[in-house]
Amino acid sequence: MLRKTKLITQKINYLNFLRFPSKSLVRLLCSFLPLTVFICPAYAFLGRVGVVKSPENAQQWTSIRNRLLATGMQFCVIESANWETTQDLGDIRVLFLPNVEQITGQQADTLETWMGKGGKVIVSGPTGSLSELEVKTQLRSLFGAYWGYPNSSPSTLKLLEKAQLSPPTTSKLTATFIGGVIIPTAINTQAAAVWQTQGKPPAVLLKDNTIFLGWRWGVDSVTSAAFDTAWLQTALNRYGVNQNSQLSIPGAAEITPCNPNSNQKTEPFPILPQQYIPNTPSPATPTPPIETPNPSFPQSSRPVAPTVASSPKPLNNTAVPSAISVTQAKTMGEELENLIARFESTLLATEASNSGLDRSSLKLTQQPLDPPQTKPSDVVHQSHQTLIEAKQSLNQFYQLINQQQYEQGRQVWLKARRSLWDNYPTDRQFAQPEIRAMWLDRGTIVKNSSEADLAVIFDRMAQSGINTVFIETVNASYPIYPSRVAPEQNPLTKGWDPLKVAIKLAHERGMEIHAWVWVFGAANQGHNKVLEQPIDYLGPVLSRNPDWGITDQEGNFFDKGPQFKKAFLDPANPKVQQYLLSLFDEIVSNYDVDGIQFDYIRYPFQQPQLNQTFGYSKASRALFKDITGVDPIEISPGHPLWNQWTGFRVRQVDSFVANAATQLKRKRPDLIVSASVFPIEQRDRLFRLQQNWEEWISRGWVDMIVLMTYALDTDRLEERTQPLFDKSLSGSALVVPGLRLLKVPDSVTIDQLQLIRNMPGGGFALFAAENLTPSLQTLLSRTQTPKTSQALPYRQPFKAAVGRYQALEQEWNFLLNNQQLVIAPVRLTVWNQQKGNLGNALNQLANEPSSQHLIAARKALSQFQQQFSIAMGQYKIRQPYQFQVWENRLNTLDKLLTYGERIVLREGRNINVQTLK
Repeated sequence: MLRKTKLITQKINYLNFLRFPSKSLVRLLCSFLPLTVFICPAYAFLGRVGVVKSPENAQQWTSIRNRLLATGMQFCVIESANWETTQDLGDIRVLFLPNVEQITGQQADTLETWMGKGGKVIVSGPTGSLSELEVKTQLRSLFGAYWGYPNSSPSTLKLLEKAQLSPPTTSKLTATFIGGVIIPTAINTQAAAVWQTQGKPPAVLLKDNTIFLGWRWGVDSVTSAAFDTAWLQTALNRYGVNQNSQLSIPGAAEITPCNPNSNQKTEPFPILPQQYIPNTPSPATPTPPIETPNPSFPQSSRPVAPTVASSPKPLNNTAVPSAISVTQAKTMGEELENLIARFESTLLATEASNSGLDRSSLKLTQQPLDPPQTKPSDVVHQSHQTLIEAKQSLNQFYQLINQQQYEQGRQVWLKARRSLWDNYPTDRQFAQPEIRAMWLDRGTIVKNSSEADLAVIFDRMAQSGINTVFIETVNASYPIYPSRVAPEQNPLTKGWDPLKVAIKLAHERGMEIHAWVWVFGAANQGHNKVLEQPIDYLGPVLSRNPDWGITDQEGNFFDKGPQFKKAFLDPANPKVQQYLLSLFDEIVSNYDVDGIQFDYIRYPFQQPQLNQTFGYSKASRALFKDITGVDPIEISPGHPLWNQWTGFRVRQVDSFVANAATQLKRKRPDLIVSASVFPIEQRDRLFRLQQNWEEWISRGWVDMIVLMTYALDTDRLEERTQPLFDKSLSGSALVVPGLRLLKVPDSVTIDQLQLIRNMPGGGFALFAAENLTPSLQTLLSRTQTPKTSQALPYRQPFKAAVGRYQALEQEWNFLLNNQQLVIAPVRLTVWNQQKGNLGNALNQLANEPSSQHLIAARKALSQFQQQFSIAMGQYKIRQPYQFQVWENRLNTLDKLLTYGERIVLREGRNINVQTLK
């Protein structure tokens, strides 16, 4: 060890002795010398620190730039508008995002690819907080944390000793000011500093390739320049970048752009202006909090990954070289375990539903039944073989990682995952009674501008097993049909009535069709572009009635979205309410739609802590002032009336939902009312977009809530669907997750569908018809086009409960028949009797709905659930995932009974409605 140190020292001295005329010679020498990571740190990072400049930090850019210069590093500036691909990042190794609040989906994907190749990031303030929901979730995964909420008063930041940072001077890293609490989202995220307040919440968080600073870096009114500079130097030191190493090599001051092929600006090597005084403290202005950390969703009913037999204890807590970190290996292992579990659960459902066994096939004996006289298909055989090999690969992956054979382990993992996706059991139908919905988007309607063309779309959806269609009937104030209420039909559908045609086509194919309407979303810049209108055109309604719209404090109609922005109608305006109610009445009076779905039933996305809020119409301001005596435009977060102003806007949306649902159901008692909503944590959602869909469920105003839980992979989808496990939600409405199809491989879509089926829900909705590819259609038609009619849960919840319970019985009987589920004879007798009682009670309720039969069914279900864990015995230990799936499905039965109690017994709806395919 001493000899190695001496050799390194000699080489460093040799480098310092030489005077190189150019950096090309440095490159040449470093390429021949071993241990270049120690010898040539300056060259390794030369020109590879990029700083993103965005509209959000542009006003503070002078102070940000001065602090950057004070670090003594060379850096280049990336304009946010020019950052879309990995090529735009050039040869950057460290990327700094100071308070960059808007990040697009393309930028997030680029960031994910770049970080996967070893890129490091430094993040400060509410970075990404104004991004779209899906992008924010992606960023939380990448950064391992997110900006939670600002402190209410100045707080002291304290560095933790366990952080093991190498600061320039420790004393410079402590100060008292107003910052924000950073919420960790990954198990390997650790706190480097905390706020000295109650609970000591995180102020700085570290991940293997990220450091997140919990304040607006570079803002004079927040922190001093010396403090900001010290922390940035600390972050750069963590990644091996410091001003001394860069100065040690001649030529380091040469300017290189972030992207040589772009017009990016490059900051010269630091020459500090005379007026820049690093040690001058700046006052801080308190900003009260209006957000709280998102609470954890209940996990008690969430399927857990199985325990793979004989797998080695994976991964001690020692550091793993950068090929695969400890956390990455654990995450990869868990992902593969979960995929194996879903694959195995799907295979069981497939075989059971096609086994020919039913509840009468089970004998009260320990002996298995004679197996069906059918030979497994080649596909089934291949699925079983794939499952066996995948479990072996998982064990091999852990062994290779423990042996530090990281690349071999990665390849084994990739091959196993690919094999599972390619051989997913999709050769036979196995879907249970469920909602299988699809959004039919305006773009698809416009492209198929005749009945014959639209019939092809409906044929494809029907062949895919879709039983519910949400047709985009009103988009940005334009109805697709000729209207007497709306001022203008969509110009792209003039000359015919797509809604009338679609209803005919859907009903001919045994599908329900629901009118999907934009409620308060009144104008869309994207739609303006398609129609060749001015980008800020307010649409046919708002342009005629500008007082009907809501604005921000500065009078802007369009929201702050990162892409195409939208303008909104005022929920508090009585004229707006009357117009919308008349529009809905026109739809349900003139068209035989089966339901109506509310979209954009909210205010625009807002950032109250930045005073970026909406709702300041004349009507809203006058009404709130009548109530409180204060004009809401004069208050801001922290004002005693701020929460009341937020509650006022929440109540406007709630009130409209109540009035609209009441009027629609009075007009059409059989109508299904649904709403498409965001699955954001409730408190955060109320402050940011005033959407209180939990209240709509508890009040019975809606029959179905469709969560926009769009995700590119199954693990992210699982994170977003946790409201399905929230026991505090009333079962008075069905909750259905939404799945995106765009950019999602077919195999991943099938895997996501199986995840949803393993949860306590009533079905799913696919977005959208324009993304239904022929290959996906083939997979869906094989797996979820039922041979016989199935009850729709939102129409016939009691009959749907019977069908779902029969699917459970098939799986239990199949396992018992194949000796994979062993129950002691005495216990089997009791369990089978309770199982039979539950089946009989559910059937009786479905055939003769009554309060008495509902009480009996609930009692039978409760008794069965209480004994279920005991009956499963060792099986739940060997197969915890499948056991949890069964418990989730039993919980679904309880939700269907609660929903049925409201719509069938209390409201008397949907009893004699025919089942749909």
